[in-house]
Amino acid sequence: MPVAFVRIVLQLAAIALITVYGFAQAGPYPGGDLHQMYSRLLTAIQNMPIFDHHAHPGFADDPDVDAMAAPPGSAALRERDNNPELISAAKALFAYPYADLSPEHAHWLVEKKAALKKQYSGPAYFDMILDQLKVEQSVANRAMMADYLDPRRFVWVFFADSLMWPLDNSQMRARNPDEEVYIPLQEKMLHRWMQQEGVAKLPADLGDYLSFVNRTLEDNQKKGGIAMKFEVAYFRSTKFSDPAREQAQAIYQKYASGGVPSAEEYKLFQDFIFRYLIQQGGRLHLPVHIHSAVGIGDYFSLTESGIMNLENILRDPRYSTTTFVMIHGGYPYEREAIWLAARKNVYLDSSYQELVMYPSQFKNSLKQWLETFPDKITFGTDAFPYNEVLGAEESYWLGVQSARESLAAALAEMVSQGEVSEPKALDMARAYLHDTAVSLYPGKVH
Repeated sequence: MPVAFVRIVLQLAAIALITVYGFAQAGPYPGGDLHQMYSRLLTAIQNMPIFDHHAHPGFADDPDVDAMAAPPGSAALRERDNNPELISAAKALFAYPYADLSPEHAHWLVEKKAALKKQYSGPAYFDMILDQLKVEQSVANRAMMADYLDPRRFVWVFFADSLMWPLDNSQMRARNPDEEVYIPLQEKMLHRWMQQEGVAKLPADLGDYLSFVNRTLEDNQKKGGIAMKFEVAYFRSTKFSDPAREQAQAIYQKYASGGVPSAEEYKLFQDFIFRYLIQQGGRLHLPVHIHSAVGIGDYFSLTESGIMNLENILRDPRYSTTTFVMIHGGYPYEREAIWLAARKNVYLDSSYQELVMYPSQFKNSLKQWLETFPDKITFGTDAFPYNEVLGAEESYWLGVQSARESLAAALAEMVSQGEVSEPKALDMARAYLHDTAVSLYPGKVH
């Protein structure tokens, strides 16, 4: 075959590939069309519906917004009350007329919200907030649901940590000031589950305790719970051993009626209970959400609670039927964490990242995820009512706006660099903002 003819065939094949895929080779730099591409993608992304995979909706005076409380601690720059973006949020949501949040001006915002709560009574108020942001549904990580949240718009994820703390916790409370806040709240939550299940006192036998655990999970699922949530990283190490049931039984039987277990004994018992709970998640088709990022407070240990400590759990074939959602995506180890999503039952949620990182940086983290496992990542706001002035409303707005802008910027670079086509980028955007998370809860969310 003549060389010239072969060259022509190869050239035609290359042209065909370029015609089909829009590019032949991904490049390291975006082209001159980057800003135009960003604007076009952002316009489309701003109109896409959202499923918010992680939030704590509610009012600042509602104790059930979370199963724990925030101890004193340092806040990153963007999380501070003086972040001027929060003024932009108040302007967008409430037509706030001022350029600062001075006490007298903040009072206007408090009064405006109070008036709107009367105008949009009951569940209508937070529905109105979601409507403004084009959020179809939001996951409510709450101790208990509130009657002012519309169950059609807010789906419940309940907390399961307290089931790991049934014994005497006095030694744990004394470890540091953070635990003095956290552990009593876990004890309170456990007592609420016991009251719900009609359990007057701790069962004497581990088997009976596990039966109570099962009933709690099953009844919470019947009450509308779509997943169970663990904040265990706040309370202890996420390095879980694999004890036998007999070991847990011996510890439980020794201390169920009194006495203080050693730290080593309690950890061994909790390691068993944690694994039991996630196994039950598989049995009940109840996904398991796990806090996997840095935490609040001055005593949170990234060394003891970093996401990679959970790799032995996530890659354990015994839990292949359990769906895991790694809440906050392991931040600040999100680059490593994305590789855990290689497991078919492991997903990452980006909540909190878009609040603590500015779009210029979150865009880079999100792009790395999109370039690796784009079908395994989901959006969440981590909205939370920080105080009477700056509530869940403003953090919803900040999370949504940051994510839409960062997503458009990341995808614009990918298209401009020849990594994906523009239609494929829009498919990725819809998956991240809505479709991937919804697919995890068939028949329960929309």
